[in-house]
Amino acid sequence: MFERTHLQRLISRIEEPRKFIQVLLGPRQVGKTTLATQLTEKINFGFQFISADSVAASDSTWIEQQWEIARIKMDQENASSFLLIIDEIQKVGNWSEIIKLLWDTDTRKKRNLKVILLGSSRLLLQKGLTESLAGRFEVTFVGHWSFLEMQQAFGWNAKQFVWFGGYPGSALLIQDEKRWKEYITNSLIETSISKDILMLTRIDKPALLRRLFELGCSYSGQLLSYTKIMGQLVDAGNTTTLSHYLQLLDTAGLLTGLEKYTKDIIRKRASSPKFQVYNTALISAQRQEFIDEILLNPEEWGRLVESAVGAHLINYSHTENFKVYYWREGNDEIDFVIEKKGKAIGIEVKSGAGKPTSSVASFQKKMRPEKILLVGDAGLPVDDFLQINPGQLF
Repeated sequence: MFERTHLQRLISRIEEPRKFIQVLLGPRQVGKTTLATQLTEKINFGFQFISADSVAASDSTWIEQQWEIARIKMDQENASSFLLIIDEIQKVGNWSEIIKLLWDTDTRKKRNLKVILLGSSRLLLQKGLTESLAGRFEVTFVGHWSFLEMQQAFGWNAKQFVWFGGYPGSALLIQDEKRWKEYITNSLIETSISKDILMLTRIDKPALLRRLFELGCSYSGQLLSYTKIMGQLVDAGNTTTLSHYLQLLDTAGLLTGLEKYTKDIIRKRASSPKFQVYNTALISAQRQEFIDEILLNPEEWGRLVESAVGAHLINYSHTENFKVYYWREGNDEIDFVIEKKGKAIGIEVKSGAGKPTSSVASFQKKMRPEKILLVGDAGLPVDDFLQINPGQLF
């Protein structure tokens, strides 16, 4: 069975005498539940695995009931340790306060009940963790699958990864692209938007949020001002609403807006966003073409390659603690800039589409980066770049 690199780290944390709540945080369908299941096969003590997916948000007693069942099982087994895993924890209202009370009670009584929480709404989970559970938890971010993981698990090549993205549950469907597109659209996109955003957050214009997502996927890798975005959306409201909706799509692991790289923080935050998907399957599933057709269009394929590189960077940014930006001044543009501890690295993607040759020299002169990496034509092959950990570039 293919195991993600998070597993060994999670095992070591669970087996430590020192006790923290372990949180597996990440988008839907990237393997959080599978990872937790693999963990239960490796440990040598009892466990209880439950999901809050169908629990009413108002049912504040559900967690207490499940926690008590775990305590009873632990006592029945006369065990020194026991593991409670709760999936989709963000579905329960006031979950963090309840868990804080139960956790602190067990800690005072020296009951070694270990807890893992799984969730797909990064915004709600992080809010509850920082407000109520400060000092009591450790987070493992489980991102979209990388090219290396899809290659090892399913034998994919780079072209397949660029088009079909990194959803492991869809890998066996790619021979029937129509079915694959329907699966991504209905089981992943629709479920993520409806369950991780609309059901958990007040959204006054749900149709606008969906349209913003579609627009962002269509323009992934491209820079659009909020004025232009509003011009393409019906009932767009104001830029504050659009910025908020884009943030929600970001926390669900669907779509983000990269900021412009600059030394001025105020200008950085006020910059126009460069749309970037977290997984290129979100683009491909909404297009009419199939992979054989898109490969015949170098310009469109080049945009997908750039988006695949961008997705590779933003997924790793959550575990390697670097920031991802773009840079542009006049006609000069660098596709991506990654920054960590004051060091910046420019990444320019070349896959056939021409760009001003002055861009690299201009960026070097004005921003003084640590290095500039060319990916694609006449540079590091895309296949090779998608197999490296970008955090190791610093």
